[in-house]
Amino acid sequence: MKVRFGIIGSNFIVDWFRAAAALCPDCELAAVYSRTQERAQKLAREWGVPHAHHTLESLAADDTVDAVYIASPNVCHADQAIRMMRAGKHVLCEKPMAIDAGQLARMEQAARENGVVLLEAMRSAHGPMVPALRRVMERIGPIRTASFSYCQYSSRYDKWKAGVVENAFDPAMGGGALTDLGVYCVHMMLMLLGKPRSLTAHASFLPGSIDVMGDLAARYPGFSAGLVYSKIHESHCPCEVAGEQGTLQFGPVGAPCWARWKKRGEEWQTIELAIYKEDMYYEIEDFIAMVRGELDPAPWREWSLAAAQVLDAARRQTGIDYRPHTPQPEETRDFV
Repeated sequence: MKVRFGIIGSNFIVDWFRAAAALCPDCELAAVYSRTQERAQKLAREWGVPHAHHTLESLAADDTVDAVYIASPNVCHADQAIRMMRAGKHVLCEKPMAIDAGQLARMEQAARENGVVLLEAMRSAHGPMVPALRRVMERIGPIRTASFSYCQYSSRYDKWKAGVVENAFDPAMGGGALTDLGVYCVHMMLMLLGKPRSLTAHASFLPGSIDVMGDLAARYPGFSAGLVYSKIHESHCPCEVAGEQGTLQFGPVGAPCWARWKKRGEEWQTIELAIYKEDMYYEIEDFIAMVRGELDPAPWREWSLAAAQVLDAARRQTGIDYRPHTPQPEETRDFV
């Protein structure tokens, strides 16, 4: 039996989802939601989806929908997910699934109470690459340092400088560099290294706007990990895990598609894996297996909770609270 999806959202990530869903034989797109009837019907026609909804209540009541994929602005995730789960729908929700760990706990409670699956759509957490990286790490340890980077210049930054504030640079939408990009570094750190013993975080803000770059230093017994992320410059540094016996490099952190490793004093070896270009395929397949009871969602649930806790700690230290940031006298603005 196919799992029939409704879709909330219409940005580029939904296009990626639809392309990946087309590769999954047990996935069917059944409905789309948008805030206006005209827009919902237009999307339904363009995507070849049979049902269009312009209210969340209508989507929740649609008995042709088994699960909902949520790709709306971050601040909408929890309310929309809980509504869908209370209606008996399984939920695959874009990252970050919740604004904070408390909100995530309420979402998880709704999933338990209604007997449905709730999964964060984190591409790197599915597919063959992370297990392959873990296997290599066993050969290069003990681990002594690690670095994870996601620095990507945002076209919306140019618009912000021109006075046009889009959702990605609007604090009220729950975005920012930590939430949009740093979250990938945090998830990868947790999947490969586990929870850190301590954390130190820094962030830089646009005046009256959001955090646009930052870094985290995580301490583990015997080693440390550094995370760097930015929406206002590019960097092409690979992720790296280094141990006493060798080094592992891979990238990009959001959805690794290449990796290489070497023993100390030896040549580089490539980790050869066949990975779909439409890499959301893996999370959709895992989600469907969870819905059918064929895969235990507990490990992914634990990663999402740990990530929410790390992000909460970083926000507390840096003062990120999703309100327009007022510069402090000691803060520099050289990048503005």
